[in-house]
Amino acid sequence: MKAACSDTSVNSIYGLFVKVITVGLDSFLIFLSYVMILKTVLSIASHRECLRALNTCVSHLCAVVLFYISDIGLSLIHRFGNSSTHLLQIILGYIYLLVPPLMNPIVYSVKSKYLRERIIRAFVK
Repeated sequence: MKAACSDTSVNSIYGLFVKVITVGLDSFLIFLSYVMILKTVLSIASHRECLRALNTCVSHLCAVVLFYISDIGLSLIHRFGNSSTHLLQIILGYIYLLVPPLMNPIVYSVKSKYLRERIIRAFVK
């Protein structure tokens, strides 16, 4: 697109619009499914089971948010970061590829009390 002699901003805006609509629809459907899950869990479970279900839902939502934040950041830099350095685009690409899979075990292991205490001790030292 950079080799074209015409203005390509319409293509960039259209691509971003499609990306936002796709992420928005995914986010809406994920939110809707969690509302239905929580409505069911809160109506039939005991207090302790409700807290356990909420803990699991929060972990899932954190993992999804980690993925979407890096995805949207990379898309914005790619489409509108013409003045940014290529190094920044490469670093954000690596963040997009590496951070969500590397953070998934951490997000899910925070639920375990033993692992949570070990992680806190590792960072406090």
